[in-house]
Amino acid sequence: FTVLNTPKNKRGALSETELPEYLNAFPYVNGSLFKEKHKAPVFTRRSRLAILNSGEQSWSAINPDIFGSMFQAVISVDQRGSLGQHYTSVPNIMKVIEPLFLNELYEEFDASTSSALNSKVKEKKLRALLKRIDNLKIFDPACGSGNFLIIAYKELRILEMKIFKELGGLPLSGISLSQFYGIEIDDFAGEIAKLALWLAEHQMNVAFYKEFGRTNPTLPLKEAGKIVQGNATRLDWEEVCPKTNNSGTEPAEVYILGNPPFLGSRNQNKEQKEDMKFVFEKDYKSLDYISCWFYLGANYIKNIKGQCAFVSTNSISQGEQVALIWQRILKNNLEISFAHQTYVWDNNAKNKAAVFVVIIGLRNISNKPKYIFSDYHKSNVSNINPYLTTANSVYIKRRSTPLNVSLNKIVYGNLLNDGGNLTLSDGEKHELVAKYSSAQKFIKLYIGSKEFLRGETRWCLFINKEELEDAISIPPIKQRLEKVSEHRLKSSEKSTRNIANTPYKYYFQSYNETESIIIPRTSSQRREYIPIGYLNEEIIISDAAQAIYNAEPWILGLVSSKMHMIWVRAVAGRLKSDYRYSSAIVYNTFPFPPISTQRKNEITQAVFRILEEREKHSDKTLAQLYDPDKMPDGLREAHRQNDLIIEKCYRSTPFNSDEERLEYLFKLYEKMIQEEKDRGTLFEKAKKTRKKRK
Repeated sequence: FTVLNTPKNKRGALSETELPEYLNAFPYVNGSLFKEKHKAPVFTRRSRLAILNSGEQSWSAINPDIFGSMFQAVISVDQRGSLGQHYTSVPNIMKVIEPLFLNELYEEFDASTSSALNSKVKEKKLRALLKRIDNLKIFDPACGSGNFLIIAYKELRILEMKIFKELGGLPLSGISLSQFYGIEIDDFAGEIAKLALWLAEHQMNVAFYKEFGRTNPTLPLKEAGKIVQGNATRLDWEEVCPKTNNSGTEPAEVYILGNPPFLGSRNQNKEQKEDMKFVFEKDYKSLDYISCWFYLGANYIKNIKGQCAFVSTNSISQGEQVALIWQRILKNNLEISFAHQTYVWDNNAKNKAAVFVVIIGLRNISNKPKYIFSDYHKSNVSNINPYLTTANSVYIKRRSTPLNVSLNKIVYGNLLNDGGNLTLSDGEKHELVAKYSSAQKFIKLYIGSKEFLRGETRWCLFINKEELEDAISIPPIKQRLEKVSEHRLKSSEKSTRNIANTPYKYYFQSYNETESIIIPRTSSQRREYIPIGYLNEEIIISDAAQAIYNAEPWILGLVSSKMHMIWVRAVAGRLKSDYRYSSAIVYNTFPFPPISTQRKNEITQAVFRILEEREKHSDKTLAQLYDPDKMPDGLREAHRQNDLIIEKCYRSTPFNSDEERLEYLFKLYEKMIQEEKDRGTLFEKAKKTRKKRK
């Protein structure tokens, strides 16, 4: 290390007894890579052999991308989770850098080499492109082991060589590692990033030499990118990566990119919550940690020749987060330039993360094309809204009541908080009733999402205050209630301890002795329809599902329709890839116009057909019936007929596509919200008029 850290002309000062002479054959590398003095470890036979074996490997063609995999493998799963660190593979990196800047550069290259141009114009255009590339800045404010910077560097060098081939002559690369910037909170990862960038530079110099017979010398090493160790939410990004060119005379063309930490609001530690407060000041508690990067990136690129794009968990474009974060971002004359809709995260790392992600690009409002990528299909679109669809940029906000006032209110199912003592299995129920027949009147079916979808059976105790004495006269019920009290008294929640003396009561009770509609709170995204059911008044819906009590059957047809499912897919949150059905974001915001009694009757008849088709296959569970690969033709047709009736509630002419349906729904939502505001304004005016008259 001492030799590698010492220039050739200064090695005479090194003691011959301290260093063997043969080490002088090693070149000077530079002072930053080998400047630290380390005490040599004591090697075992196995560790020495491992070092020797690694030295025998051919490192000349290694992809620096491997360092990201190595970094993820050596840090603990707990540490990786707490930092939200997930290694990004090369294919995923290309999904970011190609639409962010690389495709545009290649389009400019293709235009510059057009056969329609004469040689002088070609040369002028190509040299202008070279100058542009030489002055680009690439900035990853969560760079980890540097994979985004490495791949961006290599791709730019490849394009540069293509340009030099067109120009001819004996060129030297003008792309420098000093054009690459990063912020990384983990100092070890930051050091890996620098090392990987040096390796990438050396590899590209070797490739350049093979092509042109000359290259910039790799050694001694120069600056390995400007990687700053620190917290990206606290640092001034403009200080890390100035918005001007290297001479400081002109605005720079900056591309911000990366894979910032994936941490939901519930998974953030105290320091990360403080980071959120520092960045947003208010209305941040329901936001993912990655929203800091989108917000800071948007502020950075505002009014400059720059863009940003990040890989993110798909929750950033779902549910209540959309209104909370994207209104702040897009109000600054910014727009979404491209988006990869939800896809499964994949990489080659050990213990790789199982997450569902999106990629979202941001830029200042422009006339340039916008693209949506979905299942390897690229679409040129006129607009991309924060839900990553082509509809208008509308923000769906939480509501406590349905937008259509004719719809019944939706509520959470019943939450017991009983330590499992108020619920019974089939066997427990039969055993209790066999010994105490009077217990039957205190037992009801207890159904949540799992029981409803899989056809499983569970029971629960349901005891009114007036019947309490009769209930506790049955010893097993009395024992169960005592255990409920014990469980609640041990709780850290004051609200739970407060109801310990009324163990027969549920923690939250929404049960209404009427027929009800059950809507599972989570459902697979594979299903064309969420299985939704109509239950009799004796069944209690658990908190694992949503309930609509005293509901007319036609409402089941509405929430089981294709129009409603399109709304669910667009605005609902997700649990991994599964839909999370929310009353505040999905049901209450669903735009549905007022309809006639005749139309309600038509929908009701369609609902009965759906239920009849289910009954024809009573040997199958709803999960099986609604598997898109196994759905019976009769059930599918019954849903199709229901869909046709529901769509006629919106307009008389059929819709041509789901995109058209969604666009219609967003426009109707805007209209209904505005009408609601107008009614509120008229009400307030009338109220003031009455006061004046009085």
